Amino acid sequence: MKVLVTGAAGQLGRDVAERFAASGHEIVAASRQDLDISQRGQVLGVVGAVQPDTVVNCAAYTAVDACETDAERAYGVNAWAVRHLAEATRRFGGHLCHVSTDYVFSGEKAEPYHEWDRPDPRSVYGASKRAGEQEAGHDATVVRTSWLCGRHGTNMVGTVLRLAAEGGSLRFVSDQRGSPSFTPDVATVIERLCVDRRPGLYHVTNQGEASWYEFAREVMVAAGLDPERVEPITTAELVPPRAAPRPANSVLENRALALADIARPGDYRAPLARLVSELIN
Repeated sequence: MKVLVTGAAGQLGRDVAERFAASGHEIVAASRQDLDISQRGQVLGVVGAVQPDTVVNCAAYTAVDACETDAERAYGVNAWAVRHLAEATRRFGGHLCHVSTDYVFSGEKAEPYHEWDRPDPRSVYGASKRAGEQEAGHDATVVRTSWLCGRHGTNMVGTVLRLAAEGGSLRFVSDQRGSPSFTPDVATVIERLCVDRRPGLYHVTNQGEASWYEFAREVMVAAGLDPERVEPITTAELVPPRAAPRPANSVLENRALALADIARPGDYRAPLARLVSELIN
């Protein structure tokens, strides 16, 4: 296939492009500098020129707290831009795969969220990403993922290793739970969904769940460091407090992948160990 990856300079976008390229697909990797997806003319021009079989949209405005005071930009990138991508892929005969987030849920459910649970975002970021899912259309593949970590960009694993190197104790919240997910594993499933051209919504995360506190301890263990240096705090104790509310529970069940008989990404601890090894060696 010929694959256009938007947001290709980002954490997930780079691994998505690498995954497709490793399988022999022709890749056109577009960073924000190459393509501003919020501009309809640019999107129609690039998609028309490239004529991709698949467009994988990894571009997003992910500054969760900044979204609270810049809703126009959040909706412009996370929703309005998806409308342009959906229009362009339909016009030129391609298939759209759009990446979304666990923030579309309120976090009040006691059990993991599956694909048929009702979204109820509590932040501007979550609401704008939910709007993007709706703009993608019923023919698109929508992939929700969460707590992404990879070799590229800023993420929890790199943050913990940096803080650990500075010495002293580390404090992470123990009252927010999620599904730590690793970009190479998510990219592999995205490739499968796009090759099959499967429409609909899929939760794609590594298996297992943790609080940020528990996850930080796992990072320390993987790095051969003392996990007792990590201390639990509550969200209310964060200084400064965060502008955007976070879901207390954003664990995602991969129910649609199981029903489709598509292999789900494995337990998060194995790719965590690999990533830590890559970052410290």
